[in-house]
This record gives sequence, structure tokens and C-alpha cells, in this order.
Amino acid sequence: MGTRHNSGADEAVVENALIVVVKEPVPGFTKTRLCPPLAHHAAAELYRCLMLDTFSLMTRLDVADHTVAYTPPSARSYFETLVPNGFRLVPQSGANLGARLDNALAHHLGLGYRRAVIMNSDGPTLPLAYLEGAFSRLGTADITLGPGHDGGYYLIGMKRRYPDLFHGIAWSTEQVIPQTLAICRRLGLAVHQLPEWYDVDVAADLARLYRDLARDPASAPRTWSFLQRQGVV
Repeated sequence: MGTRHNSGADEAVVENALIVVVKEPVPGFTKTRLCPPLAHHAAAELYRCLMLDTFSLMTRLDVADHTVAYTPPSARSYFETLVPNGFRLVPQSGANLGARLDNALAHHLGLGYRRAVIMNSDGPTLPLAYLEGAFSRLGTADITLGPGHDGGYYLIGMKRRYPDLFHGIAWSTEQVIPQTLAICRRLGLAVHQLPEWYDVDVAADLARLYRDLARDPASAPRTWSFLQRQGVV
């Protein structure tokens, strides 16, 4: 179980684990659906900014311990230079996205956390209230699910491991949410769906991000600075 210390006094047990999945930015292999309008090196740098702003968002949630689940395993030294103090670093494991999500959640639940939530790393403007709800709604629900604008999800949370939720899913398609909900119904699981949000995969997402950050630059300052330098509108 993760622990947090309060002013050097008694230990306070932290029952929540917030995990973010990340991958090392590599030009030509990272955010390629944003090329164009971005060049490959710029797309990789954008993702780095999205990650850093996501880490900052996570630090605002003080009711959870924070973990960065990274890939490839050889990138540990890269991420050690990026993550905030107190974040745990664990390599992703598994042959596909479903296995990697399942393994990361199972690892943390196995450590003794009562609630584990895993999220993406390319939607840093996600309202903090959605993250808070991902944990608080687990008081009555078995699963919390954050539906994405493209049919996937930006987070999933649970109190127990349910490996079936990650098998037979058509990842990176609009079928992810319907298939996941169908499995939940089959297993008799109570699901709380959070409000829909978006990640940044294609040019239309980038345009939406720019509009959002123009109204509230402080929600993702590194990404906003990057977009201004690039002249992306």
C-alpha cells in the first residue's frame, strides 16, 4: 500500500492509485496522425508537452498516489528526468494495449490500493472534477469509465481486477466503449460513466485544444507555449 506522510507526523494511508500510461516520444513514431499539420519532430515534442501537463494535472489530485506506466522499458532514464517528485515509475508489460492496462491495474490493486484508475496522457485539459469523480463514484459503482469523443475511453477505474474487460476489444476504434459496456453488463458490473472528453490524435483535436487553451492557457501551459511557437490554429 502506498503511504503519504503529513508534516513528518503519523503516516496517512493512501487508498487510491492514479496511473497514467505514457510512451517515449520518438519522431516518426509518435502522434503520426498529426503529421500534417505538424512535422514529425514537432508531433513528438507536442506529445512531450501533453505528458508534462498531464503530470501537472495529476499532482492536483491529492487523494491518490501517482504512477507513470511507461514504454519501452528502456526509457526509464528518460522518464526519470520528467516525472514530478513522488511519482512511481513502472514499465508497462503485455503484448497489447488491453494486457498493458490490465497488468498495470492488477499490479496496483495487488499492492493494496482499494481503488485504481488508469488514464491517458494526451488530454491534459481534462477537468480535475472528472478525475475526482473517477474515484469518488467507485463508492457505489464497480467501474468508472471516462468515454472519449472517438469511441474509446480516457480513463477506467475499478476496485477489483476484471481481466475480461480488456479481452476481445477492438482497440483504437469506435467500438471500445460499446464493447466494454457489453462486457460489464455480462459480468453484472455497475458502471458510472463520467462526462465525455477528448484526447489529441488528429488535426481537428489539435484545433479544439488550441481553442480551449486560448480561453484557459493555465490548464496546460507547456502545451499552450508549444502551440504558440508552432503557430498552430
